[in-house]
Amino acid sequence: MQRMDELEQRLWRRRMRITGWLLAAWFAVTFGVSFFARELDVVIFGWPLSFWVAAQGALLVYMVLVVVFASRMGQIDEERDEEHAPPRE
Repeated sequence: MQRMDELEQRLWRRRMRITGWLLAAWFAVTFGVSFFARELDVVIFGWPLSFWVAAQGALLVYMVLVVVFASRMGQIDEERDEEHAPPRE
């Protein structure tokens, strides 16, 4: 029982570490790109290029973050399931 508790704690720490890194990336994209995009003073079709970069580029990064999160959490769940599986003969 204690071995399973240690495994769950280790996997929980991995989940939180991954979540923290992905939230940091989200924060950097949301606020960092918007802040530095002001320097792009190019106008395309009446809209500033910075608006397009912030609106469209951020959406693509958010989709990548969701895919990375789902795949990493799936890997962690598979690892947990392998540890909880009954021994094979």
